[in-house]
Amino acid sequence: MTRTQLIRAALATTALTFGAGAAMAADSACLITKTDINPFFVKMKEGAAAKAQELGMELMTYAGKVDGDHESQQQAMESCIAAGVKGIMITASDTKAITESVRQARDAGILVIALDTPLEPVDAADATFATDNYEAGRLIGAWAKGKLGDAAANAKIAMLDLNESAPSVDVMRDQGFLDGFGVDVKDKTRIGDEEDPRVVGHESTSGNEEGGRSAMEALLQKDPAINVVYTINEPAAAGAYEALKSFGKENDVLIVSVDGGCPGVENVKDGVIGATSQQYPLLMASQGIEAIAAFAKDGTKPQASQGLDFTNTGVNLVTDQPVDGVASISVADGTAQCWG
Repeated sequence: MTRTQLIRAALATTALTFGAGAAMAADSACLITKTDINPFFVKMKEGAAAKAQELGMELMTYAGKVDGDHESQQQAMESCIAAGVKGIMITASDTKAITESVRQARDAGILVIALDTPLEPVDAADATFATDNYEAGRLIGAWAKGKLGDAAANAKIAMLDLNESAPSVDVMRDQGFLDGFGVDVKDKTRIGDEEDPRVVGHESTSGNEEGGRSAMEALLQKDPAINVVYTINEPAAAGAYEALKSFGKENDVLIVSVDGGCPGVENVKDGVIGATSQQYPLLMASQGIEAIAAFAKDGTKPQASQGLDFTNTGVNLVTDQPVDGVASISVADGTAQCWG
């Protein structure tokens, strides 16, 4: 068995072939996500699969074992290059380290599209289809500031981030939130360099409930007076809530988040999360497949949205407690558009 075959077997690749033809369709694509457990990536895979079926393309899918599993994603890139696909879509766990593999793919004539998480630099990929993650963070920051009113000047803020490698999506949501709340972020490309005493600290969550719980516990030990919690995503927010509940503080703290999955929107309805910024993973992936199909047909590459260096797939703040000056949609509208 060749090295490539070993890699593909070890990664437990899923290959979905739609339409008649040879084992490898003339138009084929890979989707590489951070995990295959997070509902966000489940919906992304669903969107890619549905559009591939519609267009008669072959789709191979890969995922890391956990969020932050760069090695598996790098191996998946190698498999996709060896398979000779027309395009690769990736939500990178390490947005800097993956760029060498991306360069190799592009040198082989493969269209590479970053989904959700821009690479560093952003032009390492041919295109990016994503939420405006800075705006997603800014919306929940501005909402939290407006919700607190005058008390925002003395807030105690816990920042529950993604992981130590600080991929671009992590940085943008974190910095966008602080900007929206009125914190001087110093360098928008770095997490944790702000000097505002309202920020109690930053902890990593790995984007899951267990990580959110442990991160929240650590920051509560640092300052039990925390009354605002930013979370990288809704699973982390659910974990943070459980930690707050164990301390008897669940009614004293405002939690905000990003994702817009159905469980998260339900948590907004139930008061677990005050507001969340909803993004649209199915749209990201389906548009990515369409772009690969266009590239396979005549070499056309996707264009970024006007004034941006990526294609903006939209974001809406979901809450039933609107704040003046901050655009939002209701929980009912968020439920109609949620995923997971």
